[in-house]
Amino acid sequence: MSAVQTTRAPEPVLSLAGKGESVGDRVFRYLLLTGLVVAIVFLVTLITFVILRGLPRLDSRIWQNMPTLRKPEMAGAQSAIMGTIWVVGTTALVSIPLGVAAAVYLEEFANPKRRVNRLIELNIQNLAAVPSIVYGILGLGIFVRGMGLGFTVLAAALTLTLLILPTVIIATREALRAVPQSIRHGSLALGATKLQTIMRQVLPAAIPGIATGQILALSRAIGEAAPLLLLGGLAFVTFNPDGLLSDYTVLPIQIYNWISNPKEEFRILASATIVVLLVILLAMNAFAIYLRNRFQKRI
Repeated sequence: MSAVQTTRAPEPVLSLAGKGESVGDRVFRYLLLTGLVVAIVFLVTLITFVILRGLPRLDSRIWQNMPTLRKPEMAGAQSAIMGTIWVVGTTALVSIPLGVAAAVYLEEFANPKRRVNRLIELNIQNLAAVPSIVYGILGLGIFVRGMGLGFTVLAAALTLTLLILPTVIIATREALRAVPQSIRHGSLALGATKLQTIMRQVLPAAIPGIATGQILALSRAIGEAAPLLLLGGLAFVTFNPDGLLSDYTVLPIQIYNWISNPKEEFRILASATIVVLLVILLAMNAFAIYLRNRFQKRI
């Protein structure tokens, strides 16, 4: 007499909604949603506070007038705005070509099995997490003293280039990896060289992701104050930079100087300057979104 084996149907996973979503999944989703809401609430509260506090000084004086220590109602941030444009603009001109070229080499040409290339990739990932003050010390030793550039716009831009270069390389490599391999294979099959494939097919397809990564890196550079304090970023400048070898100040340093002032008028002016810095950041991000949408339509 053979024993009849009966199979027991698996018990369904406990679900709150009856749609296959387990209790753990729903709890985890609610935790993520809570974290998102808390972050947005803090961000909106902070921005609203800064705007309301600086609203009395959000006028043309802030970009038309130079800083002054005697009349806060007439003080402006023209020198800091122009210094920021000079420093960040030079940083972009240096970091973008270097970062994209390094990323293309590591992603398209370098042999990942070689120890040298693996060591370079490991160092790039580690350098992305180094504190900015360390780059300030490095720039002080190499560019200011070693190369004799002094406390100038060029020294500040080269130091910020070192700061954001790992981020630029990592973001560009991720954008290149997102391009389907079929595009490369099709171009090579039609007789194009590897260089032509990269320049005419891969890079145009990766530009949306590359542009986003560049703006994120430059957004970090525009808000840095610690390394620039070591590189001669002056807190009180009443002139605009006239070249790469000129003295300078930037918005974060100017904001720090005004916030530390005991007069309430200067603190209000600092809040208004923070709004100007946020507007510059939003303009940079809007330009990145424009480039991304434009190239996506072409592709």
